[in-house]
Amino acid sequence: MSNRAVLEVIALDAEDAVAAQAGGADRLELVTDMAADGLTPSRETFAAIRSAVDIPLRVMLRVADGFAAGDVDVLIGKAREMRAAGADEFVLGFLDEDGHADLVAVERIVAELDGCRWTFHRAIDRAADRDAVRKQLADLPGLDTFLTAGSADGVDAGIPTLLEEAARTQEPGYEAQILVGGGLQLHHLPQLRAAGIDAFHIGGAARPSGWSAPVDTAAVREWREALDA
Repeated sequence: MSNRAVLEVIALDAEDAVAAQAGGADRLELVTDMAADGLTPSRETFAAIRSAVDIPLRVMLRVADGFAAGDVDVLIGKAREMRAAGADEFVLGFLDEDGHADLVAVERIVAELDGCRWTFHRAIDRAADRDAVRKQLADLPGLDTFLTAGSADGVDAGIPTLLEEAARTQEPGYEAQILVGGGLQLHHLPQLRAAGIDAFHIGGAARPSGWSAPVDTAAVREWREALDA
């Protein structure tokens, strides 16, 4: 990728992927079942998308709604299946019942990824202590991104936290890239960009007609142009 801001778009299938790339997406997050907030797609869906576009794909590793890992053996099986299909970037993140990072689950899954790059997703926005989560995860291989709105209530509420964390990128636990997503709107971009944040994630914003409709190339292009302005 160039030095331009990263634009990541959620894709459910190859049609979404082609439209998102045409609109200027740099990377896709691959999921299924948005009613459950995004679960691991099928191997066949991954293969279809991989053959349709040539931008990086981050595959969700999640088998149930919420931020508990559930059956870790099933997740490990999904990770192995996706690695065998050629996936080399992932999205995951789990909390224990006290709101701390579920290190047992995360470490077991990461061990299957062979050093692949991965994002810790918005579980951080539900954590009891964001700083502690970052420091718990800091030394795990491959972690290069936190997907966060700064708040469980979305970017509007999370702006102060995002700006504060963006100012700490040289500190232990804060080196990973901040990928802002979760209620992100175009009017948030100038303030976030001014703070040095350079990665943005959209789902519903790429689908003006709702989740029952495919990604809209023009909508993605509007975000691309706003980021490039």
